Amino acid sequence: MDLLARYAKVVDPSNGRRLQASPEGERYGQGFSGIRTLTKENSCSGTCLHQFVSQVTRQYLDDMGNTPPDNLHAVITGEVEKALISTVLDHTGNNQSRAAEILGMTRTTLRSRIRRFELD
Repeated sequence: MDLLARYAKVVDPSNGRRLQASPEGERYGQGFSGIRTLTKENSCSGTCLHQFVSQVTRQYLDDMGNTPPDNLHAVITGEVEKALISTVLDHTGNNQSRAAEILGMTRTTLRSRIRRFELD
């Protein structure tokens, strides 16, 4: 289970209520349990991703309590990068050339990351 799915709490823009994401649900944005898919009617400003990451990080730190987190930057960036690459590969039908172009990296770098995150 990835870090974002486990600790996701999102604010419903229509009423400000916090919604708890269920780790057993589908991926965010595809009917994730407890979270509505973003539409024109319930979309938030251009800082949605920033707000989401901030909320997930706060929740993670709260859940850690008095235990100091180790290597938090590497943990979060690894989870985000893995999800980003996986999603773009799904979007392109696993076309690595097109995915690398969308991600702004070379195919060699993309292939390296695919191996690192065991996405093959």
